[in-house]
Amino acid sequence: MENAAYIALSRQGALRREMDVIANNIANMNTTAFKSESMMFVQHLVKSKSSQGLAPQKMAYVRDVAQYQNLNEGPIKQTGNSLDVALHGQGFFVVDTPDGELYTRNGRFNLNPEGQLVNQQNLPVLSDAGTPFFFSPDDKNISIGSDGTISTNNGDIGKLKIVKFDDPQTLQKRPGGLLFTEKRPTGDGNGGESGAQIVEKPTIMQGALEGSNVEPISEISKMIQVQRAYDGVKSFVNKEDERQRKMIQQLTPRI
Repeated sequence: MENAAYIALSRQGALRREMDVIANNIANMNTTAFKSESMMFVQHLVKSKSSQGLAPQKMAYVRDVAQYQNLNEGPIKQTGNSLDVALHGQGFFVVDTPDGELYTRNGRFNLNPEGQLVNQQNLPVLSDAGTPFFFSPDDKNISIGSDGTISTNNGDIGKLKIVKFDDPQTLQKRPGGLLFTEKRPTGDGNGGESGAQIVEKPTIMQGALEGSNVEPISEISKMIQVQRAYDGVKSFVNKEDERQRKMIQQLTPRI
C-alpha cells in the first residue's frame, strides 16, 4: 500500500475518534457539572514526489496524542434543594472512596439512612478536616454558607473541603463525574503528592447546581464538519484504490 493510503487511513482513524468525543459531549449536555472534551492532534508533513494527481503537494500523517477538558464553568441552575451546592470559580468537592480521595464539581448531595452526607454514588463528602459529615435526627434547617460552612439549628457541623490543582488537566475521569490523580493523596491538605491544595475562600451557592458546559449547537456543527471530512477522505481512498486497479490492469500483460 502506498504512503498516500496510509496517510488517508491515519486521518480516518483520527476523525473516528474525534467523532466519539463529540458524541460523548452531546450525550452529556444535560449532565451536572460535565466538562466537554476535545482532541489534540499532531501532523507529520510529507512532501509528495509530484503535485500532479489525486494527492496534494503536501500530505500530513495525523496522530491524536491526547484529550483535554474545557474547564470553563457551566451555567448555574437554581434547584431549591438545600443539599444541592454549586461551586463558582475554581475548585472541586472531595469525596472519600476505598481507593482514596476523588474530586468532583457535581454538588448534588443527599443524606443516607445513617445521616451521612453523601454524593449520588453514596460516597461520603469530606470536610476540610478530612472527615465525613454526620447529622442527627434533631438537626433541622441545614444551611450551607458561601464559604462552605454547614450548619443546622444545633450549630456548625463543619466546612466542605474544596481543593484546586496547579494543572487540573492532569486529572483523569472516572464514572459518575469523578476525577482522580495518578499520584496518591497524602491527606495533609497542603498539596502533598496529589497536588491538591485547599481553596481558602471558595464561593459556594446553596440550592443550585452547575450545569454542563457543553454547547450543543457548537458540538453539532463540529459533528457535521467531522462527518464531511471523513466522507472526503473516504472518497480519496476510493479514488486511489481505483487508480491502483487501473494501473495494475494496464501494466499486467494480457494472456
